[in-house]
Amino acid sequence: MQRLITVRVASLLARRATEATPINSVRMASHEVSDTVDMSRPMYYDRVDHPLPDRAYKDVLTDADKKLKQKEKGPWGQLTKEEKIALYRLSFCQTYPEMKQKTSEWKTVMGGIFFFIGFTGLVVWWQRIYVFPPHPRTIEGDWQAKQLKRMLDMRINPIEGFSAKWDYEKGQWK
Repeated sequence: MQRLITVRVASLLARRATEATPINSVRMASHEVSDTVDMSRPMYYDRVDHPLPDRAYKDVLTDADKKLKQKEKGPWGQLTKEEKIALYRLSFCQTYPEMKQKTSEWKTVMGGIFFFIGFTGLVVWWQRIYVFPPHPRTIEGDWQAKQLKRMLDMRINPIEGFSAKWDYEKGQWK
């Protein structure tokens, strides 16, 4: 799927580049660019769901490749295993097992995720130390214990509140 998206994006970018520039060469800042992609011809791609691409993998053949293509027209029993593999590689870039082979892309994705989680943790840690004010003293346990004792001594909300759950004679919770 990733390869399909990459091929599609590359073809769209190449198409946009050829639409913006004329077919012959263009003079740019300090060099001349004359290599353009002819988008009227079909693109080569390796896909499991579409096994036969619209064109062969190699368009420009060397002399050895041309001789091998001539030999291909004869009986295939006379071809060696290496020649058959070379003929296959002229038409296709990858075999099915190569296309179906798992990639290590998940490692890169997980590494990126862990990097950003770690960076976010560092930012939060830095903010707790240098940005946020110190905690108020009312959060501390001894302050809250003194506050509870004071509220019980004042008998705050004695009918339904927590003062109603305190036994004043025994000095403990009911």
